[in-house]
Amino acid sequence: MNWGGPEFVIAIIAIATLGGILKTWVRASHGLPEHEPKPHRRGRRHGLADTEEVERLKAENARLTDRLEASEDRLAVLERIVTDKSYSLASEIEALREEPARLESKRNVQ
Repeated sequence: MNWGGPEFVIAIIAIATLGGILKTWVRASHGLPEHEPKPHRRGRRHGLADTEEVERLKAENARLTDRLEASEDRLAVLERIVTDKSYSLASEIEALREEPARLESKRNVQ
């Protein structure tokens, strides 16, 4: 066999192809995924810890979303109260009730 000839290159390609086919067949027969997930650059582990963290973050996200929706509902009610004409009228009446008391306190001071 000539180490520099085309037969050597073809032999390497054939061995690599057969190895890949064999690896895929073994993985399929054992029910393993086709490809293993690549590790993150920072070295984080896949598996149970990540799933627990994802579930915790999903629960926290749901809780915060509920709080935000409740706050938006309360804000809408407050906006409706403040822009309501009866609220404005009530605040004007209260201001008029307080005015005689202020005038009385100014007279007593002088």
